[in-house]
Amino acid sequence: MEAKENGPPSNGAIHGPTNPMVTPLLNDLYQFTMAYAYWKAGKHQERAVFDLYFRKNPFGGEYTVYAGLEECIRFIANFKLAEDEIRFVRECLSPSCEDGFFDYLREVDCSDVEVYAIPEGTVVFPKVPLMRVEGPIAVVQLLETPFVNLINYASLVSTNAARHRNVAGKSKTLLEFGLRRAQGPDGGVGASKYCYIGGFDATSNVAAGKLFGIPLRGTHSHAFVSSYMSLDEITDKSLRRKDGSSMCDDFVSLVQTWLSKIQLSNGVFGETNHSELAAFTSYALAFPDGFLALVDTYDVMRSGIPNFCAVALALGDLGYKAVGIRLDSGDLAYLSCEARKFFCYIEKEFGVPGFGKLTITASNDLNEETLDALNKQGHEVDAFGIGTNLVTCYAQAALGVVFKLVEINNQPRIKLSEDVSKVSIPCKKRCYRLYGKEGYPLVDIMTGENEPSPKVGERILCRHPFQESKRAYVVPQRVEELLRCYWPGSSDKNTDTLPPLRNIRERCIKQLEQMRPDHMRRLNPTPYKVSVSGKLYDFIHFLWLNEAPVGELQ
Repeated sequence: MEAKENGPPSNGAIHGPTNPMVTPLLNDLYQFTMAYAYWKAGKHQERAVFDLYFRKNPFGGEYTVYAGLEECIRFIANFKLAEDEIRFVRECLSPSCEDGFFDYLREVDCSDVEVYAIPEGTVVFPKVPLMRVEGPIAVVQLLETPFVNLINYASLVSTNAARHRNVAGKSKTLLEFGLRRAQGPDGGVGASKYCYIGGFDATSNVAAGKLFGIPLRGTHSHAFVSSYMSLDEITDKSLRRKDGSSMCDDFVSLVQTWLSKIQLSNGVFGETNHSELAAFTSYALAFPDGFLALVDTYDVMRSGIPNFCAVALALGDLGYKAVGIRLDSGDLAYLSCEARKFFCYIEKEFGVPGFGKLTITASNDLNEETLDALNKQGHEVDAFGIGTNLVTCYAQAALGVVFKLVEINNQPRIKLSEDVSKVSIPCKKRCYRLYGKEGYPLVDIMTGENEPSPKVGERILCRHPFQESKRAYVVPQRVEELLRCYWPGSSDKNTDTLPPLRNIRERCIKQLEQMRPDHMRRLNPTPYKVSVSGKLYDFIHFLWLNEAPVGELQ
């Protein structure tokens, strides 16, 4: 199943957000109270610039994957308050609010808003604007809460997926199995999309498969296995050979014959669970080309594995190739190694090429730590099905995205705090990523909008925004401007189109591969440097001193 094109359709129109609940009312009340206050004061049309960014990387790491941009663009492309929504806003606000404000809301759209953003799927870092939103201040304030909501979880779960991929390694298949444990339907669908961006290969979520074209995976549960009592329940025992040349009238007998051969050749296995054998046989009759069995309902090594092998060998006689097994409990490292040994034994004993390489999938509340532990112990797992800890972002509940005013009417603004990490970086900015000789990113630098761009081969001073002694010269070998225009408003600026989902995923994977390994490691990763130009550094501290009140000692 191919990933769909999920950018704008060919006719140029942009569909609304995936979730129909994402409307102008998906907002905090204070956005509407501020909009009224701006309107009442005649400030509502003043041109404002806001930066959307985050302050700290999640999960104790030193990188974040940016996601959610497409949904934001879909939102503003279709931003319009319906009449019933305006009536509800009127009911929520003070009775003293003038009628003219609600007439104003009827006309509000995003035709005069401009959005500049880092491409979705990019690896990003604290303080660097993910989005810069320019427009009439009242309108842009109405975008704040939806934008923060759409970016926060998307980026968090994409990062979580990328971290799991980093631990599992490139060669393993990663399956997102989190729908049943996700925070509601939207959390489940969103998790499937953004885990795919973050490097997962497939999902169990059928709705996400339909919406986004994400590959689907899934077989059966323990309930299917335990629903069978005996082989007598299988009434239609016939199975046509894969090439269609003939029909096997009694596939059940063929399975039983193979089970007897396995038991005789090995001399270790006793009687297996025949209700489990019946379930496996029935499933193989239904899906002979996709037979993957859950083998831990009763006993993995004494029953599940020999029963699976009997069915897989019977399928092989008819030209089919079984997929493999899934382990959902127990010592996954030990059981996967034992299962692999037995598959290799079957291949050698019965001359079945490729049997030793059947897929072993593991699930059971996996997370980064368990994947890391499995790697250290040694295992034979080919694919991991990960759910709860992935989609709920159990290790960290939120990313902490913020939306701060940095300029109004061409006048830079700053937000101060006793906590330096919460001080905003003022003015409309340009953002660049500077690369070194080995191809790794060295530093992200923010400059004033009108400053000259960094140039390849030319030395540039990079300064920490707030710590005077932290500074370094960089001679970049490549310079990448990060912010691109995705919504031009009434301007005539060139606009980047929204790429298909698979392109966003490919960008994410490529970006992660470009990062220096010490920035990516799980334990004690090296912080990536985020800086400002010397000129912007001086201006930040000038404005800081200018806006901070001077105390008086008595």
